[in-house]
Amino acid sequence: MRIGELARAAGVKAETIRYYEREGILASPPRTQANYRDYGPEEARRLHFIRRARDLGFSMTRIRDLLELADDRSRSCDAVDTLARTHLSEVERKIADLEALRKELRRMLENCEQGTVGTCQIIEALAKTPR
Repeated sequence: MRIGELARAAGVKAETIRYYEREGILASPPRTQANYRDYGPEEARRLHFIRRARDLGFSMTRIRDLLELADDRSRSCDAVDTLARTHLSEVERKIADLEALRKELRRMLENCEQGTVGTCQIIEALAKTPR
C-alpha cells in the first residue's frame, strides 16, 4: 500500500510516517517501479504500535526501546515492565501536578471579586514572585 493509504489506516499524516522513517523506528519500505513506497502488513503493524505508544504518552526514546524489545519475542518482558512502570510513575506525577494546578486556579477564581483589573486577585497571584 502507498503512504497515503497507510496514513489513513493508522490515523496519522504521511509526514508523520516519513518522520518515523527518518528517526529509524519505521523501516523505509521497498519502492515500486514508479518509485512509490510500498508498505506491507508488517509496516502497518509497527506503525499502529508506534501510534498507540504515542497515544499513551511514551517518548520517542522509550518507543524505540519498546520496539527493540518487541522485536525479540523470546526475551523476558521484565524490561518492558520496567519501562511501563517508569512511565506510569511519570504519568502519576503529572496528574498530581495538574491536580495541584486545578486547586490553585479554583482558589484564585474563588477569591475573584469581579472588580477591575487593577484590583484583580488573579492578576496579583500571577504577578507574585515565587519564594
